[in-house]
Amino acid sequence: MKNFIAPRSLSLPKGRLITIFMLAAFFALSACDDSSSAGDDDNNVILSGDSREESSDSRSNDKDEAISSSGKSNDPAEVTDDSSDSKDNLSSAGTSTKSSNSNTSGNDAKSSSSAGKEVSSSSEEMKTAWDYLNPDIDYGEFTDERDGQVYKTVKIGGQVWMAENLNYAYTGVPFDNDYYTSDSTSWCYDNDPANCDKYGRLYTWAAAMDSVGEWSTSGKGCGYGENCSVALAGSATLVRGVCPKGWHLPSNDEWKALFTAVEGSSTAGAMLKSATGWRRSGKDSGNGIDTFGFSALPAGIRYSLGDYNSEGYGAYFWSSTEDDSDDAYVMNLYYSGAGAGLGGYSKDRGFSVRCVKDSD
Repeated sequence: MKNFIAPRSLSLPKGRLITIFMLAAFFALSACDDSSSAGDDDNNVILSGDSREESSDSRSNDKDEAISSSGKSNDPAEVTDDSSDSKDNLSSAGTSTKSSNSNTSGNDAKSSSSAGKEVSSSSEEMKTAWDYLNPDIDYGEFTDERDGQVYKTVKIGGQVWMAENLNYAYTGVPFDNDYYTSDSTSWCYDNDPANCDKYGRLYTWAAAMDSVGEWSTSGKGCGYGENCSVALAGSATLVRGVCPKGWHLPSNDEWKALFTAVEGSSTAGAMLKSATGWRRSGKDSGNGIDTFGFSALPAGIRYSLGDYNSEGYGAYFWSSTEDDSDDAYVMNLYYSGAGAGLGGYSKDRGFSVRCVKDSD
């Protein structure tokens, strides 16, 4: 920095000349500090867009009406958190020693919605699906040979069901619905791997049906915008889909058989929902009584453009039965009702998968 020199023609008393020198030096140093600070800001740009997906679905039909017990249903209800609607104190049920073996490749390793958030270390946040099982039920168990994950099972009526949602990481097939693409067709809620341990993964219908035929040909070619004859209502064909070997994606008839086994669809929600883990509905608990050990948790929804909703409020499970080229049937449970429904939902949504065992 050049020294400041007073013009020779300017005649000032000695005291004033010193003051001018001091003021000039002060302003010069301030200018240097400002430019240095600006340079630091340029070097600290937060790269927040690298893993961020679109925040909302542009289509206008992404809000649900109340769940019906039969027929075609609208999309799941969009819900917002209410500070007065606090989470229940979740007590531990069953064993909590399940190890995390989730494959977090694809978008789940690049969480966007949780960026900048502090990770809670509370026991509630660390719980897995096994913590919500009914401690009075004698569960079975099997291992998925594809990734070594262990699942609890339960017999209800004449069927054997998985007692927790599927958590197989179907991430090798890109998601493309013409106006949005992603590097995965299955996701953890909110792109948080801890949610996979608790809720399992959320799958598009094409992924749930294994439309690429990776595991079997029964659901090959089934996806959004395609008619799938093997999955039409009344078809007796079992669709393995993304389920482990010896298991398959349930059809509408199999969901209805489950309703019958738990005393009917009007009370199936109360019977099938876990006894803890659901949001409150006004003054009433949103929890079920989990009489038969199905232990359904409110895993929520992934919309087609990447936003998530309804965790704590709704559970949605794919059926192998198609409604039309754009929609497939979903079994749904909601926090504010005791019933269960089967309705048509868009195939490009992300919903849970609960597999049923093949007949012996």
